[in-house]
Parts: sequence; structure tokens; C-alpha cells
Amino acid sequence: MVQAYILIQTDVGKAADVAAAIGAIEGVTSAEDVTGPYDVIVRAEARNVDELGRLVVSQVQNQPGITRTLTCPVVHI
Repeated sequence: MVQAYILIQTDVGKAADVAAAIGAIEGVTSAEDVTGPYDVIVRAEARNVDELGRLVVSQVQNQPGITRTLTCPVVHI
């Protein structure tokens, strides 16, 4: 199982809507609107890196109101 945190910047006033929409996506384990340099923090998981990439590109980044994302895979050393 591959996990990642996805940091999301949104249009002004759209963080709660974006978090709610992303939270409903299969593979997303949490989506919270927050304060700071990013507006939403998402935790997602998939069977492998390819599946995680498809989840981020085809489902997360396509949500209306998103201006920028940064995906941070969880690494166990």
C-alpha cells in the first residue's frame, strides 16, 4: 500500500467545498480544510505508485477551485 499527503491551494473561499468533494473520492482517507500556506490537506492511499498517480491526476486535480497541488508520498526508511 502506498500513501501520500496532498497539499492543495484553492481559490479564495473554496477550501471547504474542495475538501468535501475530495473526501468523497475512493482512495482518499481524509480531507481537511486548514489554515496556512495550503488550504486543504488530503491523505490518500493506493495499491501502488501508478494507481496513486492516476488518483491524483484524474480525480483530485480535476476538482473545481484547485489552483495548485503538491503530492508528498509517505516513505518508510
